[in-house]
Amino acid sequence: MNQMCVATYRCFDEKANFDKKALSIAVGLTVGSWTELPEARKAEMEKHLGKVLSVEVHEQAGSERFADIRIAYPDINFSRDIPALLVTIFGKLSMDGKIKLIDLDVSEQFQSAFPGPKYGLEGVRQLLGVHDRPLLMSIFKSVVGHDLPNLQEQFYKQALGGVDLIKDDEILFENPLTPLEKRVEVCMEAARKAQQETGQKLLYAVNLTGPTSQLASQARKAIAAGANALLFNVLSYGYDVLHELSKDPEINVPIAAHPAMAGAFYPSPHYGISASVLLGKLMRLAGADLVLFPSPYGSVVMPKEENLAVKDALLAPSDTLRTSFPVPSAGIHPGLVPLILRDFGTDVVVNAGGGIHGHPMGTAAGGKAFRSAITAAMNGIPLREAAAQPGNEPLQAAIDAWGIKE
Repeated sequence: MNQMCVATYRCFDEKANFDKKALSIAVGLTVGSWTELPEARKAEMEKHLGKVLSVEVHEQAGSERFADIRIAYPDINFSRDIPALLVTIFGKLSMDGKIKLIDLDVSEQFQSAFPGPKYGLEGVRQLLGVHDRPLLMSIFKSVVGHDLPNLQEQFYKQALGGVDLIKDDEILFENPLTPLEKRVEVCMEAARKAQQETGQKLLYAVNLTGPTSQLASQARKAIAAGANALLFNVLSYGYDVLHELSKDPEINVPIAAHPAMAGAFYPSPHYGISASVLLGKLMRLAGADLVLFPSPYGSVVMPKEENLAVKDALLAPSDTLRTSFPVPSAGIHPGLVPLILRDFGTDVVVNAGGGIHGHPMGTAAGGKAFRSAITAAMNGIPLREAAAQPGNEPLQAAIDAWGIKE
């Protein structure tokens, strides 16, 4: 029996016969036509024909009429790579009116071509030696135009605050002031210096950029210079590029996937690809060890149900794929930590930029405020109560600056 990948679409139309629409998709995106074929040819083409699995119509007064349509596509029709899959299930269909790809389940056969995350959630924890709490990440800010000493100083201050990961800003590209290898060298030197004071290991996700043909070479150069993680703008390059980087045995560090460009795909209810597929299932399949995505709390808001669907896609049990670390991002401050842990549990990376760098007592104090908030939330201690304890002045200053969101 053919193995099949199943796509689910949400199709909006006030008058359409959705059963006919579903059939036209299943046929049109596979064999092209069916009723016109002679019987002998039908027998031959049957194994290539898409199958309509279900059509669920939603009609309610005062709201748009739509249907959720599930269609199975035979694996025999496409090569085992994500570009071929996406072109098959949503290539020209994405231009056919109000229709959105809302879910995707690949077959065991298709998935077997993808090793998935090289490290995944547990591997990242193992590298850091942290197994019992959420991780804390900070982001370089105001990096464009800065030289290596400024970058190194900013890195060191972040590291002193007790963060587990530091990542480049996604807009920090190769440039004369902070070239990749030199940037890695000075930042890892700062990481070693901070570790002597904090006793804490740290991953630095350096931004991997440049022409596609040079990315693997750039990654190897970064690793040779001491890089122990990479940041990658996946949607600008494509899932297949992430897959190639992730499965490369010489690129033996975790890869953090940045969601740049995602807003062109997921926010519309009528068009594009759902966040759970775009930033969840496909990122994990292609090999992202950590996946950043907009949080439901801060400045770049994603609705909570979509947010949690991304998390579920990254953490869903699988016999063949490691789980990917969820990293809800944007507008995060210490007063949000209890909410993050309530919604995501402890298998989450708390990711902060301004919430660390903008702390009234400085960058290092910003990291310490987050670590205090994480400890308090894990122990069920209200943040205000924790902030009143001796040594937690950074947390109190953060609460005074940003408040607490219940």
